[in-house]
Amino acid sequence: MRPTRYGLWLLLAGLIIGLDQLTKHLAIQYLELYRPHEVLSWFNLTLAHNTGAAFSFLAGGSGWQRWFLSIVAVVIVVVLLIWLWRLPHRARLLPTALSLVIGGAIGNLIDRIRFGYVIDFIDVHYADWHWPAFNLADSAIVIGVILLLIDSLFPNRHQHHA
Repeated sequence: MRPTRYGLWLLLAGLIIGLDQLTKHLAIQYLELYRPHEVLSWFNLTLAHNTGAAFSFLAGGSGWQRWFLSIVAVVIVVVLLIWLWRLPHRARLLPTALSLVIGGAIGNLIDRIRFGYVIDFIDVHYADWHWPAFNLADSAIVIGVILLLIDSLFPNRHQHHA
């Protein structure tokens, strides 16, 4: 991959990080912890602190999970950056996916190091059932993983000849 192309993919990751941190800053400024603010009948803005991973996995730990999850995030980001660097120039879907995951992982890593938890604020619900609160970094990671799956299920023949 050419450095200029690599820079564009890093710019996408940086955009995700910036938007994620901006929205989390706004959530901290304008929302009260665990107090829902209804936006739509199925959507609230609710400031939450997640000391664990996805779906609050490991949230009940005594604090060790902060550093464990931070190290895991750093390792994943490094591996994905190396993968991104090695992609052919023509690749589009795969570097987009990797950039989204990288940006999301770094966005949540910043929170984990800075606060000891990840700031979540998006609360989707139906009746009394609530999806676990999440943030833009989480959304970028999920979209990136979906794109990775699409790329692996429907590989582009042109990428293999680059």
